[in-house]
Amino acid sequence: MATQRPLSPHLQVYRWQITMTLSIIHRATGVGLTVGAFALTWFLVMLALGPEQGAHAMACVGSPVGLFFAFAFSLCLMYHLLNGLRHLLWDIGRGYDIPSVYKTGWTVIVLTVVFTAALWFFAMGRA
Repeated sequence: MATQRPLSPHLQVYRWQITMTLSIIHRATGVGLTVGAFALTWFLVMLALGPEQGAHAMACVGSPVGLFFAFAFSLCLMYHLLNGLRHLLWDIGRGYDIPSVYKTGWTVIVLTVVFTAALWFFAMGRA
């Protein structure tokens, strides 16, 4: 006969917070960076194979779908980098108090948007 054990608390028990959101996003951007690294490797190999394959790779990346994925990759890169720096601050014992955790979390979100927009602004030759 199976015994009735208490269930561990799950998402339905906890109130949604920025800290859990940022943690989930950090993991998701890590997966996105892994997929993007394979795509970047494909792109670089295609460029190295010669002008015909390089033109094909440039056409793929320059298409609307390619630009979307390049933008998503850069967004993942910025977020993962900035949130990683936030974690480094925690590793040296700074920013553990609740107000700092929320403040640095929102700072990461805002700077991710600003830095990604700036990167694309300059990359697209608008400066």
